[in-house]
Amino acid sequence: MSEYRIPAASITYEEEIKKSTFIVHIAHTPTLEEAKAFINSICQKYPDARHNCWIHVAGHPKGSHVYGFSDDGEPNGTAGKPMLNVLMGSGLGEVTAVITRYFGGIKLGTGGLVRAYGGSLNNALAQLETSLKIPPAYLEGISDYGQQGQIEQYLQSHFTILALEKNYSDKVAWLVELDYREATTACEEIYDLTHGTVEFKIKE
Repeated sequence: MSEYRIPAASITYEEEIKKSTFIVHIAHTPTLEEAKAFINSICQKYPDARHNCWIHVAGHPKGSHVYGFSDDGEPNGTAGKPMLNVLMGSGLGEVTAVITRYFGGIKLGTGGLVRAYGGSLNNALAQLETSLKIPPAYLEGISDYGQQGQIEQYLQSHFTILALEKNYSDKVAWLVELDYREATTACEEIYDLTHGTVEFKIKE
């Protein structure tokens, strides 16, 4: 788990390569559903285009299950894979790129297509504004009722708490969402604060 950069805003970039027009659209897409919706919106915007090739990293850039790409009719391996290589090299997450191509009458060949799709995406990314995404961590723990005020006050005053949930039975069950960089320290300090009687663990 680590921080990573995400698009701060959507952009459109266009360039012409040997009479063919390449239009690059890049957007912030935190989920697979949002990635698919963005791809569909671009395909609908350019229904007359010969190709709408796409790539998405719908989540953390190190989570391979969030990758997806399509050559959309271009020769196999000449569009989606070069775009994937560029995005993986960028370290961006939660991002989708669609490159729309209008054929200009001059064939580029497989090598030319690889350079065109990879190069136009790389040029577009150079203009993209990004922001830093800090993933959350989740802590779980059990405490006595008499300890909850002390624990909650300490958490709220010492850490970046994003959400805090308590469930009550004979004990108090905690679920704390916080900045992942603070998770280990929070576990250690709650343990010390309660003299070893409350142990928070990072939820896998």
